[in-house]
Amino acid sequence: MTYPFFSVIICTFNRAHLLPRALDSLLAQTEMDWEAIIVDDGSADDTYSIAMRLVEQREQFRYMKHRNHGVGYSRTAGIHAAFGQYCTFLDSDDEYLPSHLASRRKLMEASPMLDILHGGVEVVGNPYVNDRHDPTKQIHLSECVMEGTMILRREAALRLGGFGSERYGEGAALMERAQALGLTIAATDIPTYRYDRTTPDSLCSTFQG
Repeated sequence: MTYPFFSVIICTFNRAHLLPRALDSLLAQTEMDWEAIIVDDGSADDTYSIAMRLVEQREQFRYMKHRNHGVGYSRTAGIHAAFGQYCTFLDSDDEYLPSHLASRRKLMEASPMLDILHGGVEVVGNPYVNDRHDPTKQIHLSECVMEGTMILRREAALRLGGFGSERYGEGAALMERAQALGLTIAATDIPTYRYDRTTPDSLCSTFQG
């Protein structure tokens, strides 16, 4: 079996109206050495039909569903199901620019000892969010660890146990654990992940402590 370079984990919950945009941005990638795992966190809308059309048409796609547990649980489930050398994420209300995966592959191959790469985002909408340590304080997203931008070596992701049960700031929490374990981490400012904060249920729109 040939293993893909990337496993793209697409977590979604009742976003059938937005999911096709995210999936189209993945299909438009200049880098095609990837598999995609659509992780349905208990949707009650048309998500299944949208996902299965792609699963039936493209061998690169898989679909899995569980009861609603939150995005951290869903990302971890995707990591455990992944076959790729590296795990990365695409939230169902966001998009990749066409060069996203190609640019990240170039960076990872240039630093073969790297365990985690993150950063490089274009924000659509309000760029300020609540500080997870002090929800009365607003900070710019450039100061945050954004889960969608993360590339994790699969072995490192499994060693970390995936994401925790946090409903807010789960990427920062994972990064703290990675630093404690001495994993190799780097950041990029190449803005190829388009983060849409205009949807009412955007994960960072409201603090969930």
